[in-house]
This record gives sequence, structure tokens and C-alpha cells, in this order.
Amino acid sequence: MTQQPLQQPQQQPQGGPAPGPQPQAAPPPREVRPPRRWDRSKYVPKRKVCAFCKDKIKEIDFKNIGMLRPYVSDRGKIEPRRKTGACAKHQRMVATAVKRARHVALLPYVPAHIRKTGGAGLRS
Repeated sequence: MTQQPLQQPQQQPQGGPAPGPQPQAAPPPREVRPPRRWDRSKYVPKRKVCAFCKDKIKEIDFKNIGMLRPYVSDRGKIEPRRKTGACAKHQRMVATAVKRARHVALLPYVPAHIRKTGGAGLRS
């Protein structure tokens, strides 16, 4: 019987590729742009001034439908302060006046009446 020499397992050199999936090459670098910053200077809202304070109106009359019309939407809702620009005090007075005008049928509650009459209040 002849003996065969024992084969030593082959070892990989230190610092060689590790076993497992090989990493892929990095994609080519893209065009580098400076980071975009939000430019707030494009939109500068105009400060709304309360029309009632400007005209020094102390009371809002619910019978004056022409004055209340800008404060009622086409759906018959009372417009918010951020849209109308009224101060808090006058917005409360507008809301009360609109509710009173609705109660005595000067302004409609629902948009169906607005479509029939052709506008919020002001009948021809």
C-alpha cells in the first residue's frame, strides 16, 4: 500500500475577497446640485384690515344685506375671518347679524334658495 501525501486545504491570502456576494461597482457620480432652499420671499400675504374698524362702524345691522353679502359664501355659509379679514370682535357681530337675517328670511340657510333667487339676499 502506498500512502498518498495529505493535501492541505488551500487558504486564501489575508485581505482577499471575503466569501459571500461580491459588492457591485458604484454607479457613476450624478451631477451635483446645491440643496434647494424654500424661498418664502415669493409669497408675501397682504395684511388684511378689518373693513368695519377702518370705517369705524360700531354696530352691524342685520337688515343691511348688501353689507353682509361678502361675509356669506355661495353655499350660504358664514365666511371665516382668515378669508374676510374681519377682526374677532366684528366677526362675532357679523355672525350674529347673518343668523338674525336668516331668521327673518332676509338671507337663505341653504344653497338651494340661493340658486332659486340668484344670489345670497338681495332679491330683484
